[in-house]
Amino acid sequence: KVLAVLKGGKEGVSAGAGEEVGVVLDRTPFYGEAGGQVGDKGWLVGEGVLVRVTNTVKLMEAFIVHRAVVEQGTLSTGARVEARVNEEERRATALNHTATHLLHAALREILGPHVKQAGSLVSPQRFRFDFSHFAQVQAETLKEVEQNVNRAIRENLPLTTSVMPREEALKTGAMAIFEERYGENVRLVRVGDGVSQELCGGTHTHRTGDVGLFKIVSESAVGANVRRIEALTGKAALEHVQIQELEFREAASLLKTSPEQLRDRIDKLLKEQRQKDREIEALKSRLLSAQSEDLLSGV
Repeated sequence: KVLAVLKGGKEGVSAGAGEEVGVVLDRTPFYGEAGGQVGDKGWLVGEGVLVRVTNTVKLMEAFIVHRAVVEQGTLSTGARVEARVNEEERRATALNHTATHLLHAALREILGPHVKQAGSLVSPQRFRFDFSHFAQVQAETLKEVEQNVNRAIRENLPLTTSVMPREEALKTGAMAIFEERYGENVRLVRVGDGVSQELCGGTHTHRTGDVGLFKIVSESAVGANVRRIEALTGKAALEHVQIQELEFREAASLLKTSPEQLRDRIDKLLKEQRQKDREIEALKSRLLSAQSEDLLSGV
């Protein structure tokens, strides 16, 4: 049931086609943006009315507001609608959110228990994960982290959730992120038998195997002792690997070699280039010397 139609931040009675609105329902399956996870998109469908939800936000922990555009008909307060979440985007977001928990656990295992989440953004396309660490994470270590996460994915571990009092949850050793935002009751997300335990209200997969593939695409600094990893999962991760492989093969083709011998070919070309640069500099010196002698003889 539509409890409120908001236009320009103020409550209205109805909205027609083309108008941007905020919609408050008596209940909703849409996830409101929180904890780094973006809000759901989808549709609100009623008798003679079609509303496209472009984002969903949570206000003051009490209200879920569906930011939307009325595509057809008139949306009125009191109307009955069916809320339809964009399933494909919801699933892709869930893959990424579960992967953040696996990444967090892997970083703590490999880098040390000082690693703590310092922020995140979880969307259907990719995710970024900020964490406390005092130095750049080297390529070999990133490779180890990536392997650790993918191993957990292949083990197809179950995810379980439970709601309990906050103090009881913290006694289990669960990681608490942004603790000041938690209420008296919290949701605990467990991965496998002690692989990961975090307080989290986001959407997740049923098993780690649903993630499919995890691929780190970058690691960088975002502040003092804070690093950021950006990564992909599932279909997006596979497409990224395929694009990289295609570019690798095309580069090998341009240099008239095989992908396996590409590095040796580049090394050889760089050596030849350096040798040619030295020869050019020597020729320039000889040319300048000859020109100087001509000038002197002219004087």
